[in-house]
Amino acid sequence: MDLTSYAELAVLLINGELPDENGLREELASVFALADAGKHEEAVELLNELLARHPVRPQISAHDGQDWHLHLSEGGPVMGLAVVVTELGADRLGVCREARCSKVFVDTSSNRSRRYCSERCASRANVAAYRARRKSGR
Repeated sequence: MDLTSYAELAVLLINGELPDENGLREELASVFALADAGKHEEAVELLNELLARHPVRPQISAHDGQDWHLHLSEGGPVMGLAVVVTELGADRLGVCREARCSKVFVDTSSNRSRRYCSERCASRANVAAYRARRKSGR
C-alpha cells in the first residue's frame, strides 16, 4: 500500500480541488506553510495533533478490476503527509514560489528541487524573470 499517494489527496484538498468535508483544509495548509518556512518541528507538532484528532480507519476494498487492497478513510490525507514527513522529510512539503500562486505541492523529485506547484507556474515565473532581465538590460 502506497501511503504517500494519500499525501496527494492533502494537496488536492488544500488547493481546492476536493471538497473539505472534514474541515482539514486550513490546518493542512498550515502544515505546508510551516514546513516551507523551515519550521519542521512545528509542522510535525501540528501533524501529530491532526493524527490524534483524525484517526486513520483502514478498509479493505476491491474495485475497478483491482484485487483486494486497503483504503484509508477519513484520516487518509493526514496519514499521507505523516508518511511523507517521516520517509522523505518535512522539507518535501512546499508552497508554490510563483508570486501570484499559493498552491501547495509534495516534492518527490530525486534532488529536492521542486519549487512550483505546476509546469504552468514554473513557466510563468521563468517568463517573468526573463522579461525582468531584458528590461534591466542584462
